[in-house]
Order: sequence, then structure tokens, then C-alpha cells
Amino acid sequence: MRERQRYIDSHPLCRAQHERSQAHWLNGVPMHWMTDWGLPFPLTVRQTSGATLIDLDGHACADFCLGDTGAMFGHAPAPIAAALNATAAAGLTFMLPNEYTARAGELLADRFGLPCWQMTLTASDANRAVVRWSRAISGRDKILVFDGCYHGTVDDVFVRAEGGCVVPRPGQVGQIVDVATHARVVEFNDLAALETELAHGDVACLLAEPVMTNAGMVLPETDFWPRARALCARHGTLLALDETHTLSSGPAGHARQLGIAADFLTLGKAIAGGVPCGLFGFTASVRARMLDVLAAKPAGHSGMGTTLAANALATRALVACLESVMTPQAFAHMNRLAGELASELETVLERHGLPWNVVRVGARVELSLRAQPARTARESLEAADAAIEHALHLYLLNRGVLIAPFHDMMLISPATTRVHVDQLLQAFDSCLRELT
Repeated sequence: MRERQRYIDSHPLCRAQHERSQAHWLNGVPMHWMTDWGLPFPLTVRQTSGATLIDLDGHACADFCLGDTGAMFGHAPAPIAAALNATAAAGLTFMLPNEYTARAGELLADRFGLPCWQMTLTASDANRAVVRWSRAISGRDKILVFDGCYHGTVDDVFVRAEGGCVVPRPGQVGQIVDVATHARVVEFNDLAALETELAHGDVACLLAEPVMTNAGMVLPETDFWPRARALCARHGTLLALDETHTLSSGPAGHARQLGIAADFLTLGKAIAGGVPCGLFGFTASVRARMLDVLAAKPAGHSGMGTTLAANALATRALVACLESVMTPQAFAHMNRLAGELASELETVLERHGLPWNVVRVGARVELSLRAQPARTARESLEAADAAIEHALHLYLLNRGVLIAPFHDMMLISPATTRVHVDQLLQAFDSCLRELT
């Protein structure tokens, strides 16, 4: 209660703005995730720069949330801002390629190792397209996902495994189609279960993150991905890897770092420096199969594509991000500082005698409320404690540190400094001293 009152007392302008917004926005926000922070009312942002966020009441925060990955390379990187300013004068969208389109394709192919690409507005759109294309070119109806996964607002993957059955994921709004009848679900890192489900011969694609990130971070065991890749090939199942979050690993993402050859790769959020942009890449053999489908299908709308996808603004921002923001030098700084943060968080946990652990994927660091790293999403979710998470988030925010509202995730950007990290560590240490 003390921390809630401290937040209320120190944010009168944010509170007034939220009360004003109640009249015309559902629950006072234009997108419902904005109420998921466990705060008395949302923080309203006045401006951001680099790794610093300033709210409407003038408080500066060291930002480790970074738009929960959308601003992973910092707020308003100079090359992105320059690209947006230049593009705005030449036209934002016209449903045709522009002079940067060819360059964007070349950069994507070189960096991620897949020759063919399509643009969408979001990673959700990209994953949705991959699911449909996988079914179209394989002639199979089922999708396989790992229990506890999240791939955006894609209806087909809102499923869980319960009591040996696949069931719709609870909590959905307005879902009337039983997507569970077209899905198979296994636990992450369970190769035996994966082989059993693939052996049915009806799985169009396995859609997965290289590292699970939306049920707490769950790392793959050493031989998991090489063997999973081989199982997909043996059973004729396409492998689609979602790198939306795991771009934090390095300039080419996590899959290429592990040497995993995917049939499809989806990207989003941070790939254009925070400008809305999603992408899916695919192999030459997949492209040939896609062209066969297009040649044989009846005339009419494919059901995929949106008017604003591949707009000029996103295309130019994508080129600027790939060329000048997502650089090896930027990732070297991000990974070094994230390594320091992870190590020192573990030291703080030891000092307070707490049986928790810290997981890191490149510039992405997360606190897990269990003694050992989780092997599956279920283990990770069972260890979660919403009360502790909300208390930690609010305590840190009251001391000028913002972390992600989902789990206890912290991102390091190229603009994050050692001063930011020290501020986080000091507030974290103080919070644990009071909690324990």
C-alpha cells in the first residue's frame, strides 16, 4: 500500500490524463495491454530518448522495458529518425515498391541466410501468413507448437496441452472456432513427444521461438534444436522460427547463432527500429512450392496481405535499422552490459538468500522465481508469482527504473549505460531487502 500511495502522490498529471481518457477509451487506454503493469493507473509518457523515458509528471526513468522489445535498440535512434524525416517528405505509403525495397531484400537475405522475403505490419501478421502458407504448400492441416508459446494474435496457436489433450487456451475473447482440432502441442525440450506428434504425418509446420520467451525464458537443451530440425525433415514438416524476441542474441538473431536452418523465419517489433514492421523469410524450395500453389489456385483474394504492409516508411526504416542500428558494435555493447547485469543480479540474490535464478538471451535478461532454470514453459509458469512481480515493478518504478510488465524481464539497448544498470541494481537490492 505504501508504494501504491507513493506512485499516486507523485503522478498527479498521469492520473488526471488517465481519468480524462476514461471517457473515450476502453478502461482508459487505447490498447488493453497498457493496463497490465499492476499500477494504480498507467504511466503516461511525455518523451523518450535512448534508454530514458520521461513521464508526464517529469520523472525520468531508466528504461529496461523498451516497449517490451519494440524499442530494443533504444528510443528514436538517430538513423531511424533521419530515415523517417526524409521519407515523410516523399510520401509514406502508396502500395507500390520504392527505391529502398531491393536494398531491404538484399540486407535481409545476407543477414538471416534466407533468400526470399515478404513484409507485413506486425510479427503476428507474419506468423499468421506462415501458418497459412505452410498448410497450403504441404496439404496438411495441423500446426505444432510448444505448450505455453505465444506468437502474437494468431488464433491457430492459442492452444494448450491439458490431461493428454489439446484444448483452446483459456481467457480468449469471442473465440468460436475450435482451433484445438487443428493443432498439436508438446512441451519444449521434449524430443520424444515431438517425434510422436510429428509421426502422425499431418503437421504442416512446427512454429516455435528458438528460446521460449513468453512464459518466462526457457532455454533449449544442448542437442534439442539439431535433433528437432532433423525430426521435422524426416517427417516432412516445415520448421518456422519466430525471432521476434530472440533478435536480442545478436545481429542475425538466435537461430543463425545456433546454426538452425529454418524453412520460415519471422521477425517483428524491433526489426525496423520501432516502426511497425513484420517480415517472414523462406527458402528457395519453399518459394518454388508457393509459386506452384499460386499458379494452381482459383482466381480471387488469397486472404493474406494488408494495405499498409511494406509501406515506404517501414521499408526505409528497415534499411536504416539493418545498415546503421543493428550493428555488431551495438550488440557487443548490449551483450557485454547484459552479461554484467545478469551476473550482478545473481550476486544480489545470493546476498539475500533467495532461491531464484537469472536467465539471459543476449541483451535480454530475466529473473525467474525458481532455484533452477526451467526446462519447460509449464515449470516456468508454475514458479511465477504475480504479487511479487507487481510489487517489484512498482517499487522499481517509484525509484526511476522501468522493467517489462510481463514477468521480470529487462532489456539492454545500445543506449543503455553502466549508470542505468547501477540504478537498477541498487533499487533491486533495496527492494529485496524490504521483501525479505
